[in-house]
Order: sequence, then C-alpha cells, then structure tokens
Amino acid sequence: MGTVAGRWKARFFTIWTGQQLSLVGSRAAQFALVWWLTTTTGSATVLASASLVAFLPGILLGPFVGALVDRWNRRAVMIVADSFIALISLWLAYMFWSGAMEVWHIYIVMLARSFGDTFHSPAMGASTTLMVPEKHYTRVSGLNQTIHGALNIIGAPLGALLLTLLPLHGVMLVDLATAGFAVLPLLVLAVPQPAREHVEAIKARSFLSNTREGLRFVFSWPGLIALLVGASIVKVALMPAFSLTPLLVHQHFGGEAPELSLFNAIVGLGMMLGGMLLGAWGGFKRKVHTILLGIAGIGAASVVLGLTPGSMFWLGLVSVFVIGLMISFTDAPISALLQATVPAEMQGRVFGLLGSLFSLTTPIGLMIAGPVADVTGVPFWFVLAGSLCVVMVLGSLFVRPLMHIEDQKAVVNGGASSGAARSATPEYGAVAD
Repeated sequence: MGTVAGRWKARFFTIWTGQQLSLVGSRAAQFALVWWLTTTTGSATVLASASLVAFLPGILLGPFVGALVDRWNRRAVMIVADSFIALISLWLAYMFWSGAMEVWHIYIVMLARSFGDTFHSPAMGASTTLMVPEKHYTRVSGLNQTIHGALNIIGAPLGALLLTLLPLHGVMLVDLATAGFAVLPLLVLAVPQPAREHVEAIKARSFLSNTREGLRFVFSWPGLIALLVGASIVKVALMPAFSLTPLLVHQHFGGEAPELSLFNAIVGLGMMLGGMLLGAWGGFKRKVHTILLGIAGIGAASVVLGLTPGSMFWLGLVSVFVIGLMISFTDAPISALLQATVPAEMQGRVFGLLGSLFSLTTPIGLMIAGPVADVTGVPFWFVLAGSLCVVMVLGSLFVRPLMHIEDQKAVVNGGASSGAARSATPEYGAVAD
C-alpha cells in the first residue's frame, strides 16, 4: 500500500481541514435550501423526492466511478469534483437573485451536487488510506465523526443566521467562497497514489473488467454481504425518517428555522461527543459489537422521538442527541474496518460499489415514507424505523458471518488488478484489533 511519510500529519490535515471548512458553507447552504422547500411546499413527499434525487448518481454510477477513480489521478478527481460543486452554488445564487428559482430546480441541484460527490467521496476515502498510517485509521474515522458532528452544530445555526442576514442568493455565495478552502490545498500539495505497477495493471485491463474485480472482491466476503443486508434494512427505515425531520420540527413540535437548526446542532453535538468518546475508548475489541450497539441506540432513540408529544420539545432534543452519539459508534468502526482491509489499488472501486449498494435501498424507503408520512404523520415513521433497527440488531446476533466479519478473509476470485498484484496479495486478511 506504499510508504507513509513521517510528516504525514502536515499534508493530510492541511487537505482535510480545507475539506471540512468547505463543508461549513455547504451545510449552511443545505439548511437554507431544505428550509426553503419546507416553507414553500410543506410536503413530506417533496422533501422525500428531493432526497431521492440526491441518491441517484451514487446508486447508478458508484461502481463505475470507483473504477475510474482507481485509473485516474485521485488528486485531480477531487479538484474537478470540488470545482464542479462550487459552480452549482454559483448557478443557485444566480437563480435566487433573478427570482427564477422554482421547486423543480432544487431537484437539478441535488442531482448535480450528488454527481460531483459521487466522484469526490471514493477519491478522498482512498487517498486517506495512503496518507494516514494504518494504526491511525480508527482515530481518523473517529475524528471525522467528531468534526461532522461539529459541522452539524455550526452549519445549521449558521444557515439560520445567514437567512436572517442575507438573501438566499447571498447564502449560496457563501457556499461558493468556502469551496475555495477545499480546492486550494489540493492545488499545492501532492496526494499519494497507488503503486505505479498496480495503476498500469488496472489500465491494461478493460474498464468493465476493473468494475467486475470490485464486485468479486465484495461478494467473496460473506461478512460484508451480511453487513450490506443489515445496512439495507436500516437505510430503508432510517434515511427517510432523517429526511423528514424538518416536517417533524415544523408540524409536530410547532418549530421554525431556529428550532430546526437547534435540532441539527444537537445531533451534531452527539456525533462530536461520540467521536471523541470512540477516539478515547476505541470501541469494543470486535468492531462489529460497537457497530451493533450504535444501530440499537439509534433505533431506541428514534422510537422515543416518534412517541414524544409535541409539547415536549426538550425530550425530542434528548432523543436526537442520543441518535447523534450512536451514529458515531456505527459509522467510524465500519470505515476503519474497510480502510484496513481493502487494498489501496482497489479502494476506489470497492468504496464506490459499497456506496452504491449501501444507498440502493434508500430510494425505496423514501418513496414509501413520503406518502405514508403525509397520511399517518411523520412521528409514526420514526417509531416504525426505530423498531425495525432494534429487531435487526437482535437478529444479527445469530448471523455468524456478520458476528465474525473480522475473522474472515475476502479472496478476490480471479485476482486483484493484475497477475502481478495477485501474486503479491492473493488474500486480504481481517483487521487486527
């Protein structure tokens, strides 16, 4: 996987910090867009449809984009993707300024931004593996969760504040300006690439062959297949619930933009503290135990949130704090496990494919949840989603491949990227605790 220089921290954290600063503007802009949709339409179906559109590029293109990321320079991919997303923000600013903005334009924006992120995410994830020593993968994953939580704390209130100080096109221009923090470090700092012989071997094979290799790797790992099935169940239930949070705050709790921003900030506080706790504790010896604890906690807190009376906003805040805390316990161990297990020259393909597979069932949930929530109410869906998560965790305790996922080896049938790569790394072992 290449040698990581002793000065990795300066390079990695300069790039990483730029990415996080860019996300501050993106979170504020996203809050403004979601609130505009909420107040303009008041429809759960519209919110669910907007979220559905945002998932489509990752679902349809993820496996193919991953193969391209493994063939191309990952630094260049990130620069182009970040710049493309910034141009979308510029277009948004113009549409709001001109007064031509309509609801269907949001669908175009969601689609375009998601298209850029479909390239950026696997490129950044694969680059992180080569910039960070393996022993720090879990710490970096925990730090990512901490910062993502902090971004929720900062982003939503910042979005609400900007809405009181600026017109909507001004908020979009703030997003455009912060995008420069992501692009500038990438223009001046080198990003490690997989070994040249591996890249040349990948390019020597056809694009479709590269894509099939990623599929073979994933489906030769029984524990990962079990994890995918469990994740699909969770996402069918939970992702629609999270997408409908603005309506829960506005219609059930009677809140406005400040209350929604507080909801998001409390989720972020939970994620931040969860990431810090995980970084200090390290989780259980078996990462799958930490993952299942996180899912069970999310499910139980979602049930409480759905059953909370509209007059008890404070209990809703407690529930979403627990949800944020447990999100860190779920996501960080999964990320660390995959980074340590998947070989560097295949990570673009595998991460892209996993992103596609993890997201595949989300649109199904969104298409069901929007109309159901419009009829039965948003709180009902939170109760249903949380209950399903708890049941899934209980069932997982009896699924041996999942419970022993870290003891298994994923053997790529037919090899990795070439015969040379196969002879060097015929098997990819489990993650050491």
